[in-house]
Amino acid sequence: MPVRILFLADTHLGFDLPVAPRIRRRRRGQDFLGNYVRALAPALDGDVDAVVHGGDVFHRPRVAATLAMQAFDPLRRIAERGIGVFVVPGNHERARLPHPRFALHPRIHVFDEPRSFRFEARGLRVTLLGFPYVRKDVQSRFRDLIAATRWGTGGRDVALLCVHHCFEGARVGPRDFRFRGASDVVRGADVPRGVAAVLTGHVHRHQILTRDLAGRPLPAPVLYPGSIERTAFAEMSEAKGYLTLELDADGESAGGRLERWEFHELPARPMVLTEVRAEGVSLASLAHRVDAALAAAPPGAVLRLRVHGRVGEAARGVLAAARLRSLAPPDMNVEVFLADERRARRRTS
Repeated sequence: MPVRILFLADTHLGFDLPVAPRIRRRRRGQDFLGNYVRALAPALDGDVDAVVHGGDVFHRPRVAATLAMQAFDPLRRIAERGIGVFVVPGNHERARLPHPRFALHPRIHVFDEPRSFRFEARGLRVTLLGFPYVRKDVQSRFRDLIAATRWGTGGRDVALLCVHHCFEGARVGPRDFRFRGASDVVRGADVPRGVAAVLTGHVHRHQILTRDLAGRPLPAPVLYPGSIERTAFAEMSEAKGYLTLELDADGESAGGRLERWEFHELPARPMVLTEVRAEGVSLASLAHRVDAALAAAPPGAVLRLRVHGRVGEAARGVLAAARLRSLAPPDMNVEVFLADERRARRRTS
């Protein structure tokens, strides 16, 4: 049987989850915690041989100890089943996991510096090499960072590179922006030969890169599972989830191969963007438009009201967070974006 690996990334635990909230309303932090547990369920059930987290476990570098315990507890339970867990610290953690004492376990391995880890399963040896997020000039330093892992090609190990970076050709956003030659973008030609795949976080859209910008095949596919929930309206149309991988010991290359992968979609909150004109309309008309937008949004929606035109004091009362909270269903999040103000401000309800 092939070796199975569960790969998730960009869980952003702590997103919209204050320790002592001043206002009682639905917090999106529970969405992230819920999908985190759903994504790890196959490992908790013993259905995989290893788990890789591709970075940004947390949304901020400093989190409450209680949140760190919530994050690391399922990883410890997975490790106690005899399943190896491998974590890449991302940019939101500033390349260092907070409260690492909660992750102490012989089978939980953290790429806190360039490292190589090895495990064996089903008669196959697998090497995971990688390093934490590098803030500056990763493009010029990439090959040296790979060398610092002390990984060597050859042998019968199947090798996987685990990082948290942008690779050229990755796409993001509603306009399909494509990463190219910036200093924080890894060149396709620098993907090391001899690895079966690159497992990376950082880009929140699920995608598989197999060619560089010139159309040449990459030495190995670059796999992005994407984030487990939508963190911004730029992701409103994207599916969210995680990947499972199957490794085969009988590949043509000395290091074996990645036989197949599968994307598993998670339930993501629907996001709705509604345009509202505030200038030149009566307060009654503005209130009607806002109320209609609330009524039309699907259950559990994250609704943004993008308001155009000058917003006077009376109109601000119609758009006040307290009023919107009183009208919106309890399972809805609403934010107001004042599009035409000199410094656009958001009010969240």
